Amino acid sequence: MQAFAALLDALSYQPARNAKLRLIESYLRETRDPDRGWALAAMTDGLDFPAAKPAMLRGFGEDKIGTELFHLSYDYVGDLAETLSLIWQTDPDAGPPPTLSEVVEMLQRATKMQTPAILKRWLDSLDATGRWALLKLLTGALRVGVSARLAKQAAANVGGQPVDAVEEIWHGLSAPYRPLFDWLLADGPKPSSNAGGAFLPPMLANPIDRAELDGLDPTEFRAEWKWDGIRVQIAASGGVRRLYSRAGEDISGAFPDIVAAIDFEAVLDGELLVRRGAIVAPFNDLQQRLNRKTVTPRQLKDHPAHVRLYDMLRLDGEDLRALGFDQRRARLEAWHGAKPRPRFDVSPLVAFTDWAHLAELREATRSDGIEGLMLKRGDSPYLAGRPKGPWFKWKRDPLLVDCVLMYAQRGHGKRSSFYSDFTFGCWREVAGRRELAPVGKAYFGFTDEELRWLDKWVRDHTTNRFGPVREVAHELVLEIAFDGLARSSRHKSGVAMRFPRISRIRTDKPAAEADTIDDLLRLLPAGVEKPLKAAYITDP
Repeated sequence: MQAFAALLDALSYQPARNAKLRLIESYLRETRDPDRGWALAAMTDGLDFPAAKPAMLRGFGEDKIGTELFHLSYDYVGDLAETLSLIWQTDPDAGPPPTLSEVVEMLQRATKMQTPAILKRWLDSLDATGRWALLKLLTGALRVGVSARLAKQAAANVGGQPVDAVEEIWHGLSAPYRPLFDWLLADGPKPSSNAGGAFLPPMLANPIDRAELDGLDPTEFRAEWKWDGIRVQIAASGGVRRLYSRAGEDISGAFPDIVAAIDFEAVLDGELLVRRGAIVAPFNDLQQRLNRKTVTPRQLKDHPAHVRLYDMLRLDGEDLRALGFDQRRARLEAWHGAKPRPRFDVSPLVAFTDWAHLAELREATRSDGIEGLMLKRGDSPYLAGRPKGPWFKWKRDPLLVDCVLMYAQRGHGKRSSFYSDFTFGCWREVAGRRELAPVGKAYFGFTDEELRWLDKWVRDHTTNRFGPVREVAHELVLEIAFDGLARSSRHKSGVAMRFPRISRIRTDKPAAEADTIDDLLRLLPAGVEKPLKAAYITDP
């Protein structure tokens, strides 16, 4: 456990991607099985400890130093694991600290009644860094700047293999991944990639702007709309049917309506949406279904899922990825045309004559709720990763609005000492009085220097406290960039922003001159009149 703790501690202070890779690679080479496999599972979200809940850990802290003092400490530190690890003291008589394998294997067997005593004994035996790592492991909130893809890349590097080779076999493996490390480090056989419903590494696009398009031949490219949903992969083979996110996370449990509609053996690339008839709902509707292990019958009825298909990677056991995009597209259209399925359709191609014409079409789509355009070379094979040249995403420019900072809260991980989560609002008239209504929350878009400035401003201008949240004087204007807007009955303002981020700190603008709710409403897509109703007509 101490070696894993040292790894997490080093990763949390290392901002550089390649340096993080080297740290993980060294740990995987130097650590024996099964500890390194459990560590890899932790870094790829492959571990879950349902008996160890944050409420139980908060209870530990309250019992240790008293409820009021613990919550004051938690408020000051801003991170549960860090707070508890600092107030706890190592007991020399507690025995040796546990190994990572001992932690995982014992907690997987322990009952809810047994878990508290086990955890307290381990907290007594570990030092502060070990306690912090243990608590991060339990809560699943490592927050050390390591994505699942980066952890898999590190594993691939130790064996001199491409990360895509690891991705292709990943979903046929289970923690602690002994066959994987036998292959990578001990000349063992490569694990089979023929597991039913196996995920295939996706092909990603590079961003492009208008000026760069002039260096490309428009006749070589095909254009598609970039829909306002999430990229997914449908993988069905060997009787196994699964729905994956772009990162390879199995999200089948949240979308049983999609899984039930899979009556084929294929791997398809597409966009997950909520669709009602010929209408695609705002992204806010899709969010009601995301990040859930199960869904209720009401959610299935109110937010029916749909996949708009982009590409076909496999069909009836045949790998199509080496074919050009035009050929794969023809296979996809013929397959779908032979047997249309109500939960699936094919994303239409956008006909255009030249880049100027396509630019006109792109600008005209804002009211349709489309994020922009995808450009794909007609002869491009389906290549895992983000190759340069064949695929581009040409997103529309973000919407901008001037808002007033209202509340701030500390972040997590490296930001636990800073106020970095900001709630902002716009003006509205209520009973003849002007007031601010919250319209969104953002925690990125600013530099480290701007974060320090914002943190100090919040501390200097706090007017009230609500637990970990600080209310501030309504004086600071923030320019907020966002990708879309939808009606929402869940928000006081009646609207919800898509991907809001802080674009600029407007110290030059008085708060009274910030935008109003009416200004925001003018940015709603045409036809949006009622909360939580479909907004975008997109039937191909």
